[in-house]
Amino acid sequence: MLGRSLLIKASGARLLYPGYVQDYLDRVTAADVGAGNSLGLERGVTDAFSTCLQNMVSDTSLGVSGGVLAQAASRIKASCFMQGARTLSGALVPLAADMPAPTNFNFVGGDYNRRTGLGDPTNVSKYLDTNRNNNADNQDSNHLAVYVSSVGSPGSIFIASNNQPNVIGHTNVLHGGNGLFFHRSRSAVGTSSGASMVAGFSGISRNTGTEYIARTASTNFTVSVASDGLASSPIFVYRRNLEYSSARQAFYSIGSALDLAIPDARITALANAIQAAIAP
Repeated sequence: MLGRSLLIKASGARLLYPGYVQDYLDRVTAADVGAGNSLGLERGVTDAFSTCLQNMVSDTSLGVSGGVLAQAASRIKASCFMQGARTLSGALVPLAADMPAPTNFNFVGGDYNRRTGLGDPTNVSKYLDTNRNNNADNQDSNHLAVYVSSVGSPGSIFIASNNQPNVIGHTNVLHGGNGLFFHRSRSAVGTSSGASMVAGFSGISRNTGTEYIARTASTNFTVSVASDGLASSPIFVYRRNLEYSSARQAFYSIGSALDLAIPDARITALANAIQAAIAP
């Protein structure tokens, strides 16, 4: 099975990927097979996943317990690589087996592209419920992050608690109606960084009660706004209230505070490696 690809040492000795990597690859392959595709993952794709996961374990955004990735040992608490897998089902496999898998509302196989991710440019009803609540993470230690292959039209919601505007304690990352990068972290009022929304990694991370960091286009912005609560609300991808996103996304993550430059480097490298490994 290609999902059990081997690393080959120069000496010719064969080594399996680390167990926690193999577990992720096996779960993706099983989901693909369950969805009717038994072709397995190309070596370039499995190598790309392996490099990314090993680096994320090394930088402590992901943690290992009992030889497998574990939510309790990770700063990331909910996440999917929505790229590389053969099927949409495979793309919605969480990084750790004990992380919540997203619930898919209305996306179909044709909305998924292995190289660039999931999205519908005419979206009016499709979204993912991450099954992670906005109140699950500490109001002064939290993050949301996405990798966006295509930003979609202004107003596209990349990831957000399902909140009404200007309600305390909510969180979002989105493409503002003015074409700028717009964000909020456990606050009542959203903020624009003043930067144009571009494809790539974007996110927010708060590790203090008085300010948070927003990042897009490889640039950090410090936002001085106090956290003001933990509103109970589901966190959706591609949706906020009855607003839906026309973006195409290849990654999301939710959890505790992170140095956003690190996952930016990891996920950008993964996206580039997968695009190189899969023929257009």
